[in-house]
Amino acid sequence: MINSLVEENQYLPGYQSGQQDDTLYAENMILGAILLDPKIIFELILEPDHFSMIRNRLIFGAMVELRQESRPIDPITILDKLGSEIENVGGVSYITSLAVSCPTTAHVEEHQRIVIENYKIRKLKKGAAFFLNNASMEEAERFYQTYIQMQEIGLIKQETKQDLIMEIYDDLYEDKGEFQGIDTGYLSLNKMTSGWNKGDLIILAARPSMGKTAFALSLASKVCEKGGVVDIFSLEMPKKQLALRMLSSITRIDGAKWKNPYRYFNEEDQGNANQALEIFYKWNLQIQDQSRQTLSDLRAQIQKTKREYPNEEYLVVIDYLQLITITGKHDRHDLAVGSITSGLKQIARQYEVPIILLSQLSRGVEQRMDKRPRLSDLRDSGNIEQDADLVMMLYRDEYYNKENEGNNILEVDIVKQRNGPVGVVKFLFEKEIGRFIGI
Repeated sequence: MINSLVEENQYLPGYQSGQQDDTLYAENMILGAILLDPKIIFELILEPDHFSMIRNRLIFGAMVELRQESRPIDPITILDKLGSEIENVGGVSYITSLAVSCPTTAHVEEHQRIVIENYKIRKLKKGAAFFLNNASMEEAERFYQTYIQMQEIGLIKQETKQDLIMEIYDDLYEDKGEFQGIDTGYLSLNKMTSGWNKGDLIILAARPSMGKTAFALSLASKVCEKGGVVDIFSLEMPKKQLALRMLSSITRIDGAKWKNPYRYFNEEDQGNANQALEIFYKWNLQIQDQSRQTLSDLRAQIQKTKREYPNEEYLVVIDYLQLITITGKHDRHDLAVGSITSGLKQIARQYEVPIILLSQLSRGVEQRMDKRPRLSDLRDSGNIEQDADLVMMLYRDEYYNKENEGNNILEVDIVKQRNGPVGVVKFLFEKEIGRFIGI
Protein backbone atom coordinates (compact mmCIF):
# COMPACT_ATOMS: atom_id res chain seq x y z
CA MET A 1 0.00 0.00 0.00
CA ILE A 2 2.81 2.35 0.84
CA ASN A 3 4.45 2.16 -2.56
CA SER A 4 1.11 2.92 -4.19
CA LEU A 5 0.86 6.20 -2.31
CA VAL A 6 3.70 7.93 -4.17
CA GLU A 7 5.78 7.74 -7.29
CA GLU A 8 9.53 7.30 -7.02
CA ASN A 9 10.27 10.65 -8.69
CA GLN A 10 8.75 12.51 -5.76
CA TYR A 11 11.71 11.73 -3.53
CA LEU A 12 14.10 14.58 -2.89
CA PRO A 13 17.51 14.52 -4.69
CA GLY A 14 20.13 12.36 -3.00
CA TYR A 15 17.62 9.84 -1.69
CA GLN A 16 18.59 6.21 -2.19
CA SER A 17 15.96 3.72 -3.31
CA GLY A 18 17.17 1.17 -0.77
CA GLN A 19 16.03 3.48 2.01
CA GLN A 20 12.59 4.15 0.56
CA ASP A 21 10.51 1.54 2.34
CA ASP A 22 11.54 2.26 5.94
CA THR A 23 11.57 6.02 5.60
CA LEU A 24 8.37 6.22 3.59
CA TYR A 25 6.60 3.95 6.05
CA ALA A 26 7.79 6.10 8.97
CA GLU A 27 6.74 9.33 7.25
CA ASN A 28 3.29 7.97 6.41
CA MET A 29 2.82 6.67 9.94
CA ILE A 30 3.68 10.10 11.35
CA LEU A 31 1.26 11.93 9.06
CA GLY A 32 -1.42 9.30 9.68
CA ALA A 33 -0.86 9.51 13.45
CA ILE A 34 -1.42 13.26 13.36
CA LEU A 35 -4.67 12.73 11.48
CA LEU A 36 -5.69 10.15 14.10
CA ASP A 37 -4.72 12.39 17.03
CA PRO A 38 -3.85 15.99 16.03
CA LYS A 39 -2.42 16.73 19.48
CA ILE A 40 0.58 14.56 18.58
CA ILE A 41 1.99 17.33 16.40
CA PHE A 42 2.82 19.28 19.57
CA GLU A 43 5.12 16.44 20.68
CA LEU A 44 7.13 16.30 17.46
CA ILE A 45 10.42 18.10 16.78
CA LEU A 46 10.23 17.48 13.04
CA GLU A 47 10.45 20.20 10.41
CA PRO A 48 9.02 19.92 6.87
CA ASP A 49 12.58 19.68 5.47
CA HIS A 50 13.12 16.43 7.38
CA PHE A 51 10.69 14.56 5.11
CA SER A 52 12.21 12.75 2.13
CA MET A 53 9.30 13.26 -0.25
CA ILE A 54 8.12 16.59 -1.59
CA ARG A 55 4.43 15.74 -1.11
CA ASN A 56 4.98 14.72 2.51
CA ARG A 57 6.88 17.95 3.10
CA LEU A 58 3.96 19.96 1.77
CA ILE A 59 1.42 18.08 3.86
CA PHE A 60 3.41 18.33 7.07
CA GLY A 61 4.06 22.02 6.36
CA ALA A 62 0.31 22.55 6.05
CA MET A 63 -0.20 20.73 9.35
CA VAL A 64 2.37 22.95 11.06
CA GLU A 65 0.68 26.09 9.77
CA LEU A 66 -2.70 24.84 11.01
CA ARG A 67 -1.15 24.16 14.40
CA GLN A 68 0.27 27.69 14.54
CA GLU A 69 -3.13 29.12 13.64
CA SER A 70 -4.84 26.96 16.31
CA ARG A 71 -7.07 25.42 13.64
CA PRO A 72 -8.16 21.76 13.63
CA ILE A 73 -6.04 19.33 11.62
CA ASP A 74 -8.07 17.01 9.38
CA PRO A 75 -8.20 16.16 5.67
CA ILE A 76 -10.58 19.04 4.92
CA THR A 77 -8.49 21.76 6.66
CA ILE A 78 -5.30 20.37 5.13
CA LEU A 79 -6.81 20.56 1.63
CA ASP A 80 -7.93 24.10 2.34
CA LYS A 81 -4.47 25.10 3.54
CA LEU A 82 -2.74 23.47 0.56
CA GLY A 83 -4.86 25.40 -1.93
CA SER A 84 -3.31 25.18 -5.39
CA GLU A 85 -0.74 22.65 -4.15
CA ILE A 86 -3.43 19.94 -3.82
CA GLU A 87 -2.49 18.22 -7.09
CA ASN A 88 1.21 18.28 -6.15
CA VAL A 89 0.49 16.06 -3.14
CA GLY A 90 -1.57 13.52 -5.06
CA GLY A 91 -4.97 15.05 -4.47
CA VAL A 92 -7.68 14.07 -2.03
CA SER A 93 -7.06 10.35 -2.49
CA TYR A 94 -3.50 10.51 -1.09
CA ILE A 95 -4.48 12.46 2.03
CA THR A 96 -7.43 10.11 2.58
CA SER A 97 -5.14 7.09 2.27
CA LEU A 98 -2.82 8.57 4.89
CA ALA A 99 -5.72 8.93 7.31
CA VAL A 100 -6.45 5.18 7.15
CA SER A 101 -2.85 3.92 6.82
CA CYS A 102 -1.89 4.36 10.48
CA PRO A 103 -3.40 1.78 12.86
CA THR A 104 -1.96 3.32 16.05
CA THR A 105 -0.08 6.34 17.38
CA ALA A 106 1.94 4.26 19.83
CA HIS A 107 5.15 4.18 17.78
CA VAL A 108 5.31 7.77 16.55
CA GLU A 109 8.55 8.54 18.47
CA GLU A 110 10.35 5.64 16.79
CA HIS A 111 9.03 6.74 13.39
CA GLN A 112 10.26 10.27 14.08
CA ARG A 113 13.73 8.90 14.91
CA ILE A 114 13.85 7.04 11.58
CA VAL A 115 12.86 10.15 9.62
CA ILE A 116 15.49 12.29 11.36
CA GLU A 117 18.26 9.72 10.92
CA ASN A 118 17.56 9.43 7.21
CA TYR A 119 17.43 13.22 6.88
CA LYS A 120 20.91 13.41 8.42
CA ILE A 121 22.23 10.78 6.01
CA ARG A 122 20.78 12.63 3.01
CA LYS A 123 22.37 15.91 4.09
CA LEU A 124 25.75 14.28 4.73
CA LYS A 125 25.71 12.52 1.36
CA LYS A 126 24.89 15.78 -0.36
CA GLY A 127 27.70 17.58 1.50
CA ALA A 128 30.15 14.79 0.69
CA ALA A 129 29.20 14.96 -2.99
CA PHE A 130 29.85 18.72 -3.05
CA PHE A 131 33.26 18.14 -1.48
CA LEU A 132 34.21 15.37 -3.90
CA ASN A 133 33.16 17.46 -6.90
CA ASN A 134 34.77 20.68 -5.64
CA ALA A 135 37.64 19.52 -3.44
CA SER A 136 38.92 22.49 -1.46
CA MET A 137 39.49 23.50 2.14
CA GLU A 138 36.44 25.74 1.88
CA GLU A 139 34.23 22.80 0.92
CA ALA A 140 35.87 20.65 3.61
CA GLU A 141 34.99 23.29 6.21
CA ARG A 142 31.43 23.49 4.89
CA PHE A 143 31.10 19.68 5.06
CA TYR A 144 32.44 19.66 8.61
CA GLN A 145 29.90 22.33 9.60
CA THR A 146 27.15 20.16 8.10
CA TYR A 147 28.41 17.20 10.12
CA ILE A 148 28.32 19.22 13.35
CA GLN A 149 24.82 20.50 12.57
CA MET A 150 23.57 16.99 11.87
CA GLN A 151 24.89 15.78 15.21
CA GLU A 152 22.79 18.35 17.04
CA ILE A 153 19.51 17.63 15.24
CA GLY A 154 17.14 15.46 17.23
CA LEU A 155 19.18 15.57 20.43
CA ILE A 156 16.73 15.86 23.31
CA LYS A 157 17.91 15.77 26.88
CA GLN A 158 15.49 13.54 28.70
CA GLU A 159 15.19 15.40 31.98
CA THR A 160 12.01 15.22 34.00
CA LYS A 161 10.64 17.97 36.19
CA GLN A 162 11.67 15.89 39.19
CA ASP A 163 15.27 15.77 37.90
CA LEU A 164 15.27 19.56 37.57
CA ILE A 165 13.89 20.08 41.08
CA MET A 166 16.42 17.66 42.58
CA GLU A 167 19.28 19.46 40.82
CA ILE A 168 18.14 22.81 42.23
CA TYR A 169 17.62 21.22 45.66
CA ASP A 170 21.16 19.84 45.66
CA ASP A 171 22.47 23.32 44.83
CA LEU A 172 20.88 24.62 48.03
CA TYR A 173 23.10 22.38 50.15
CA GLU A 174 26.32 22.21 48.11
CA ASP A 175 29.01 24.83 48.51
CA LYS A 176 30.45 25.41 45.05
CA GLY A 177 33.03 27.90 46.28
CA GLU A 178 33.33 31.56 45.45
CA PHE A 179 33.06 31.00 41.71
CA GLN A 180 32.03 28.20 39.36
CA GLY A 181 34.26 28.80 36.35
CA ILE A 182 38.02 28.67 35.80
CA ASP A 183 39.94 30.89 38.20
CA THR A 184 40.90 34.15 36.47
CA GLY A 185 43.79 34.58 38.89
CA TYR A 186 42.42 37.93 40.11
CA LEU A 187 40.05 38.17 43.08
CA SER A 188 38.27 41.30 41.85
CA LEU A 189 37.70 39.76 38.42
CA ASN A 190 36.46 36.51 39.95
CA LYS A 191 33.88 38.43 41.96
CA MET A 192 32.52 40.05 38.82
CA THR A 193 32.59 37.06 36.49
CA SER A 194 32.56 33.98 38.77
CA GLY A 195 35.57 32.84 36.73
CA TRP A 196 35.75 31.90 33.06
CA ASN A 197 32.67 29.78 32.42
CA LYS A 198 33.06 26.76 30.18
CA GLY A 199 31.36 27.25 26.84
CA ASP A 200 31.56 31.06 26.97
CA LEU A 201 32.86 33.32 24.21
CA ILE A 202 34.66 36.21 25.94
CA ILE A 203 35.53 39.32 23.97
CA LEU A 204 38.54 41.37 25.13
CA ALA A 205 38.50 44.59 23.13
CA ALA A 206 40.59 47.76 23.07
CA ARG A 207 42.28 50.30 20.86
CA PRO A 208 45.95 49.64 20.00
CA SER A 209 48.50 50.16 22.81
CA MET A 210 45.93 49.71 25.59
CA GLY A 211 47.59 46.48 26.72
CA LYS A 212 45.07 43.87 25.56
CA THR A 213 47.69 41.33 24.46
CA ALA A 214 49.65 41.80 27.70
CA PHE A 215 46.45 41.39 29.73
CA ALA A 216 45.45 38.28 27.78
CA LEU A 217 48.89 36.76 28.37
CA SER A 218 48.55 37.51 32.07
CA LEU A 219 45.18 35.73 32.16
CA ALA A 220 46.71 32.76 30.34
CA SER A 221 49.64 32.67 32.80
CA LYS A 222 47.26 32.60 35.78
CA VAL A 223 45.55 29.49 34.42
CA CYS A 224 48.92 27.81 33.79
CA GLU A 225 50.06 28.64 37.32
CA LYS A 226 47.05 26.72 38.66
CA GLY A 227 47.95 23.66 36.58
CA GLY A 228 45.50 24.38 33.76
CA VAL A 229 45.94 24.01 30.01
CA VAL A 230 46.11 26.96 27.61
CA ASP A 231 46.19 27.32 23.84
CA ILE A 232 47.21 30.76 22.56
CA PHE A 233 46.55 31.49 18.89
CA SER A 234 48.65 34.48 17.88
CA LEU A 235 47.90 35.72 14.38
CA GLU A 236 50.06 38.83 14.69
CA MET A 237 53.11 38.21 16.90
CA PRO A 238 55.59 35.33 16.68
CA LYS A 239 55.56 32.86 19.55
CA LYS A 240 59.04 33.86 20.74
CA GLN A 241 57.90 37.44 21.29
CA LEU A 242 54.92 36.28 23.33
CA ALA A 243 57.05 33.86 25.32
CA LEU A 244 59.51 36.65 26.18
CA ARG A 245 56.63 38.80 27.39
CA MET A 246 55.45 36.05 29.69
CA LEU A 247 58.98 35.40 30.95
CA SER A 248 59.39 39.11 31.65
CA SER A 249 56.29 38.99 33.85
CA ILE A 250 57.46 35.86 35.68
CA THR A 251 60.95 37.22 36.39
CA ARG A 252 59.94 40.91 36.73
CA ILE A 253 62.81 41.71 34.41
CA ASP A 254 62.24 44.71 32.13
CA GLY A 255 61.12 43.50 28.70
CA ALA A 256 63.79 45.68 27.00
CA LYS A 257 66.52 43.57 28.60
CA TRP A 258 65.16 40.41 26.99
CA LYS A 259 66.00 41.78 23.54
CA ASN A 260 69.69 41.15 24.28
CA PRO A 261 69.96 39.29 27.59
CA TYR A 262 73.60 38.35 27.07
CA ARG A 263 74.52 42.03 27.18
CA TYR A 264 71.92 43.46 29.58
CA PHE A 265 71.32 40.71 32.16
CA ASN A 266 73.23 40.82 35.42
CA GLU A 267 73.98 37.72 37.44
CA GLU A 268 70.71 37.91 39.38
CA ASP A 269 68.72 38.34 36.16
CA GLN A 270 70.43 35.30 34.70
CA GLY A 271 69.47 33.15 37.68
CA ASN A 272 65.86 34.38 37.62
CA ALA A 273 65.66 33.76 33.88
CA ASN A 274 66.83 30.16 34.26
CA GLN A 275 64.18 29.53 36.93
CA ALA A 276 61.50 31.17 34.78
CA LEU A 277 62.43 29.03 31.79
CA GLU A 278 61.98 25.93 33.93
CA ILE A 279 58.54 27.14 35.06
CA PHE A 280 57.55 28.05 31.53
CA TYR A 281 58.65 24.63 30.27
CA LYS A 282 56.40 22.85 32.80
CA TRP A 283 53.32 24.83 31.87
CA ASN A 284 50.74 23.09 29.67
CA LEU A 285 50.89 25.98 27.23
CA GLN A 286 51.03 25.92 23.47
CA ILE A 287 51.40 29.00 21.25
CA GLN A 288 50.22 28.66 17.66
CA ASP A 289 51.65 31.59 15.66
CA GLN A 290 50.74 30.80 12.05
CA SER A 291 49.73 34.11 10.49
CA ARG A 292 46.83 32.80 8.40
CA GLN A 293 44.59 30.60 10.52
CA THR A 294 41.02 29.69 9.66
CA LEU A 295 38.19 28.64 11.92
CA SER A 296 38.92 25.09 10.85
CA ASP A 297 42.57 25.41 11.99
CA LEU A 298 41.50 26.71 15.38
CA ARG A 299 38.94 23.96 15.84
CA ALA A 300 41.42 21.22 14.93
CA GLN A 301 43.93 22.34 17.58
CA ILE A 302 41.24 22.80 20.23
CA GLN A 303 39.89 19.34 19.51
CA LYS A 304 43.40 17.87 19.76
CA THR A 305 44.11 19.59 23.09
CA LYS A 306 40.72 18.60 24.50
CA ARG A 307 41.41 14.99 23.56
CA GLU A 308 44.84 15.07 25.25
CA TYR A 309 43.60 16.84 28.40
CA PRO A 310 39.92 15.82 28.76
CA ASN A 311 39.68 16.53 32.50
CA GLU A 312 41.92 19.59 32.90
CA GLU A 313 40.87 23.23 33.20
CA TYR A 314 41.31 24.53 29.66
CA LEU A 315 41.43 28.09 28.31
CA VAL A 316 41.76 29.32 24.71
CA VAL A 317 43.11 32.78 23.83
CA ILE A 318 42.90 34.12 20.26
CA ASP A 319 44.79 37.27 19.28
CA TYR A 320 42.88 38.60 17.39
CA LEU A 321 39.48 38.43 15.65
CA GLN A 322 40.18 40.70 12.68
CA LEU A 323 43.16 38.56 11.61
CA ILE A 324 41.32 35.23 11.44
CA THR A 325 41.17 34.13 7.81
CA ILE A 326 37.61 34.19 6.48
CA THR A 327 36.48 31.30 4.29
CA GLY A 328 33.39 31.07 2.15
CA LYS A 329 31.45 33.79 0.39
CA HIS A 330 29.59 36.49 2.31
CA ASP A 331 27.53 39.40 1.02
CA ARG A 332 28.92 41.82 3.61
CA HIS A 333 31.98 42.02 5.81
CA ASP A 334 29.92 42.12 8.99
CA LEU A 335 28.30 38.82 7.98
CA ALA A 336 31.76 37.33 7.42
CA VAL A 337 32.84 38.44 10.90
CA GLY A 338 29.57 37.08 12.26
CA SER A 339 30.32 33.68 10.75
CA ILE A 340 33.59 33.63 12.72
CA THR A 341 32.14 34.71 16.07
CA SER A 342 29.18 32.34 15.76
CA GLY A 343 31.60 29.56 14.78
CA LEU A 344 33.80 30.24 17.80
CA LYS A 345 30.77 30.29 20.07
CA GLN A 346 29.77 26.91 18.66
CA ILE A 347 33.29 25.57 19.29
CA ALA A 348 33.26 26.91 22.87
CA ARG A 349 30.00 25.10 23.57
CA GLN A 350 30.94 21.91 21.75
CA TYR A 351 34.23 21.46 23.63
CA GLU A 352 33.08 23.17 26.85
CA VAL A 353 35.99 25.58 26.87
CA PRO A 354 36.04 29.34 27.54
CA ILE A 355 37.47 31.26 24.57
CA ILE A 356 38.96 34.71 25.10
CA LEU A 357 38.84 36.46 21.74
CA LEU A 358 40.75 39.72 21.36
CA SER A 359 39.26 42.36 19.11
CA GLN A 360 40.17 45.78 17.80
CA LEU A 361 37.88 48.75 18.39
CA SER A 362 36.89 51.20 15.68
CA ARG A 363 38.62 54.57 15.28
CA GLY A 364 35.41 56.26 16.40
CA VAL A 365 36.83 56.20 19.93
CA GLU A 366 39.50 58.71 18.91
CA GLN A 367 36.91 61.21 17.67
CA ARG A 368 35.19 61.63 21.05
CA MET A 369 36.13 63.76 24.02
CA ASP A 370 35.57 60.78 26.31
CA LYS A 371 37.94 58.08 25.03
CA ARG A 372 36.48 55.31 27.16
CA PRO A 373 35.22 52.63 24.77
CA ARG A 374 31.59 51.66 24.36
CA LEU A 375 29.93 48.50 23.15
CA SER A 376 29.07 50.21 19.87
CA ASP A 377 32.80 50.75 19.23
CA LEU A 378 33.30 47.08 18.43
CA ARG A 379 34.00 46.61 14.75
CA ASP A 380 30.97 44.91 13.22
CA SER A 381 29.54 45.17 16.72
CA GLY A 382 26.11 43.66 16.03
CA ASN A 383 27.43 40.17 15.34
CA ILE A 384 30.12 40.24 18.02
CA GLU A 385 27.74 41.53 20.68
CA GLN A 386 25.15 38.91 19.78
CA ASP A 387 27.52 35.93 20.04
CA ALA A 388 29.55 37.07 23.06
CA ASP A 389 28.68 35.94 26.57
CA LEU A 390 31.06 38.46 28.12
CA VAL A 391 32.56 41.64 26.69
CA MET A 392 35.48 43.39 28.42
CA MET A 393 36.93 46.68 27.19
CA LEU A 394 40.28 48.11 28.27
CA TYR A 395 41.10 51.74 28.91
CA ARG A 396 44.23 53.53 30.17
CA ASP A 397 43.78 57.22 30.88
CA GLU A 398 47.51 57.92 30.81
CA TYR A 399 47.61 56.99 27.12
CA TYR A 400 45.38 59.92 26.19
CA ASN A 401 46.18 62.33 29.03
CA LYS A 402 49.93 62.74 29.17
CA GLU A 403 49.73 64.76 32.37
CA ASN A 404 48.59 61.55 34.05
CA GLU A 405 51.75 59.65 33.11
CA GLY A 406 52.80 57.40 35.91
CA ASN A 407 49.18 56.70 36.82
CA ASN A 408 49.51 53.20 35.28
CA ILE A 409 45.86 52.28 35.95
CA LEU A 410 44.18 49.86 33.57
CA GLU A 411 40.38 49.87 33.63
CA VAL A 412 38.69 46.64 32.59
CA ASP A 413 35.13 47.64 31.82
CA ILE A 414 32.75 44.68 31.68
CA VAL A 415 30.11 46.16 29.38
CA LYS A 416 28.16 42.96 28.76
CA GLN A 417 27.77 39.80 30.80
CA ARG A 418 25.00 37.40 29.91
CA ASN A 419 24.76 35.90 33.36
CA GLY A 420 26.29 38.48 35.68
CA PRO A 421 26.81 42.13 36.56
CA VAL A 422 28.56 44.82 34.54
CA GLY A 423 31.06 47.30 35.89
CA VAL A 424 34.71 48.32 36.04
CA VAL A 425 37.60 46.38 37.57
CA LYS A 426 40.86 48.29 38.00
CA PHE A 427 44.44 47.02 37.82
CA LEU A 428 47.85 48.51 38.33
CA PHE A 429 49.67 47.92 35.04
CA GLU A 430 53.44 47.58 35.20
CA LYS A 431 54.09 48.06 31.50
CA GLU A 432 57.81 47.32 31.51
CA ILE A 433 57.26 43.75 32.69
CA GLY A 434 53.68 43.15 31.53
CA ARG A 435 52.42 42.55 35.04
CA PHE A 436 48.94 43.36 36.43
CA ILE A 437 48.04 43.84 40.07
CA GLY A 438 44.43 43.94 41.18
CA ILE A 439 43.42 47.10 43.05
